[in-house]
Order: sequence, then structure tokens, then C-alpha cells
Amino acid sequence: MFDASGVMRGIAAAALLALAGCSLVNPHAEAPAATAAPTTAQPPATPPPPPPAPLRAAPAPAAVAADGLGHVALLMPISGKLSSAGISLREGFMTAYYQTPPAQRLHIRFYDTAELGLAAAIAQATHDGAQLIVGPLSRDAVVAAAAISGARPPILALNFLPAGTPVPTAFYQFALSPEDEARQVARRVLADGHHAGVALVPTGDWGARVLAAFTQELQAGGGELLSQASFDAGLADYSPEITQVLRISDSRARAKRLESVVGVKLEFEPRPRGDIEFIFAASQVNTARLLLPQLRFHYVGGVPTYATSDSFEPHASANQDLEGLLFPDMPWMLGSELADSVHDAARAAWPADGPNRNRLFAFGFDAYLLAAALHAQPGATQLDVRGLTGQLSLDAERRVHRELVWGTLHNGQPHVLAATAAN
Repeated sequence: MFDASGVMRGIAAAALLALAGCSLVNPHAEAPAATAAPTTAQPPATPPPPPPAPLRAAPAPAAVAADGLGHVALLMPISGKLSSAGISLREGFMTAYYQTPPAQRLHIRFYDTAELGLAAAIAQATHDGAQLIVGPLSRDAVVAAAAISGARPPILALNFLPAGTPVPTAFYQFALSPEDEARQVARRVLADGHHAGVALVPTGDWGARVLAAFTQELQAGGGELLSQASFDAGLADYSPEITQVLRISDSRARAKRLESVVGVKLEFEPRPRGDIEFIFAASQVNTARLLLPQLRFHYVGGVPTYATSDSFEPHASANQDLEGLLFPDMPWMLGSELADSVHDAARAAWPADGPNRNRLFAFGFDAYLLAAALHAQPGATQLDVRGLTGQLSLDAERRVHRELVWGTLHNGQPHVLAATAAN
């Protein structure tokens, strides 16, 4: 049962660190004594609006609570250049904390990796008796955490290690991975009965990784990518790349040859190649709002066009040109019983303003759900968690996979699609 009143108290009081059983570690204080008794602060009856982060607080004086439960350490950049992402994630994490019945809540400590440094934060959390570390956030930090030797509690890293990186013992990985989404898009394309198509992605590392993941999954399922092109997302005109993959230049060349044969100027409308069953057009949302109208201009508006969730952000009017786009996204963006309950509670807590409840907020919410599941099942090799970012499960390398919801845009508004066998 979702405790909406608890969420309202919690996210308003996620002021953040006068929370019951929660504290922010002060990097300048001495390590707390492991035998001290825990302190518990009750949130005020009418909590004030959350103050600006980051906050400073004295370290919690206990490593282990009186009920015998060890604490969970959240390692997050609460200051520095990644603070905005860290704060959004932290707010989602604490919203899930308050959704949990009080007797079942984990004991949380926050460690600011931007101030402490990663190695020091892990060492401090280990010294403090953490039974699970959640974090770090950036990919570079996750790589560094995996390389740290010595005794430590299990880690739930909030990014994926690069392919081929050795995975240490008791090292779980959870990420909002565009490559995973691209693989789900490929499976949906095949499940929809399409096997041959073209791809357009932005130049650069992000586009290359997404295209490689999509292509590999498509080919593994018996599909074929007929043509592909990368475009400069910093420009506004993608016509050269579109005409390349659609072979519109071939159509114009045929017309010119025919005119030279008959010696007459012909009325001519160029046509794209006729063997395209789908288009994979992954990009960030502002780019997608330019790309989709240009595809329609080049006569392929009726071809099913797929993207990742990066191409969608809710907006009252800006998504009109994305008509018919097919994409997977988290329930937090497209709706579910859990997502609707959290949205309602957040709106009640902040009728006008409040923190940015974006995808990272949902990511933080699910990080808490996973932490609770891993705390309840030490050494787990299987999990099945219904979250705001998707249906969550573990693979053999302890990577968390998110099964997403499928949506399409009609008149600028998202609509949920039925699941397929591929989902």
C-alpha cells in the first residue's frame, strides 16, 4: 500500500537531514564510534519547504541501529558540478524512504562524494558499518569504485561499467542506459513485424553506442539495417543525411537520366527507397522535434519511426511535430498505479513549486527500492521489483535491467501502447 501522507511529510521534510534515522556525514569530523546509541529526530508536524541543498549536519553517532539493522550509505555528489543530478536522485531516494512503513525503513547516511572524494567516502561508509553502499553516480566514479580493493560492503552502483570491465564480487549495477533502451527498441521493431529499415543518429559517442546496441539486437533477431547515417545535431537541417539513407538522390538521378533520353523536362517528385519497413531515429528531444518534420517532408511520414526515451519530454505544445513517434519510457513518464500515486502525493506536498521531479527523481526512488530488496536478500542473484523506472530484474552479472512501457504521441500527448511478446 502506498503511504501518500508519509511521502508528503517526507518530501517536504526532505529538508533533508533532520530525517528519522538519516544524516549527512561531515568530512571534517572524526569517525563516529561504533558503539554509540543512535539518535532519532522526528520531522516537525508542519515541515517547512525544503531549504537549498547542499546541507551540512553532524555525523550520525551510530553505525548500527538499536533494532540491529545496519545502515545503508548513499554516496552522491551533493555539491560540485554533478550536484543537480545528485540532489534530484537523493530526493527520489528519500521519497521512497517515506513511502515505506516506519518500522521497515532502512537507516540512511549520506556521503557527499564531491567533498569527501570517492575512496574516502567508501572507506568512511565501511568504517561506519554500512551493510550496503548505494552509489557512486558517474561512470568514471563507478569504474574507480570497482577498482578499489579491500573489505567493503556490497555496492549498488548507479551506472554501468564499460563492456569488458571485470565485475568485482558483490557489485551490483543500476543505470538509465540508452543502450539498453536501444535493444528494447530493436526487439519491439521485430515484434511489430518489421525486419528491414534505416537508422539516423547524432554524431558522437552517444549516437555510436545507441546505434551499435540497436544494430546488434536487430541482427540477432533476424532483422537488417539497410542504411545508416550520422548527422550533426548542432545544425538545424538534416536533409543530406536523410536523403542519403532514403536514396532520394538515386530517385533524382533516375529522373535526370530519363530526361536526357527523352529530351523533355519532366514533372518529377522524388521518392524514397521502397524497401524501408521502419526508421530508427534516436536523438535528444530538441533534435527530435526538428528531425521528425524533416522525415515527413522527405515522404516517409507514414513509415513507423522509433526512438529511445531521450526523444520525449512532456510539453503542452512542443510535441505536435512528433506525431506517431514510437518509444519506450519509464512508468514515471507514461503512467502506472505506483507512478500516479507518487505524482499525486508530490503535487499535494508542493501545490505550486518543489524539486525537479524528473527521470533522475524516479531513478533515485528505484535505487531505494533496490537497496531495500538487496538488504532483505543479501547476495541476491534474482530480483523482481516494480518501480518508477520500469520492471526491474537482475542478470547473471548483477546488472539491473529495466523493462519499459511503450508509448506513442498523438496530438502532442503520450499514449501507452499494449505490450508485445518482446516486452
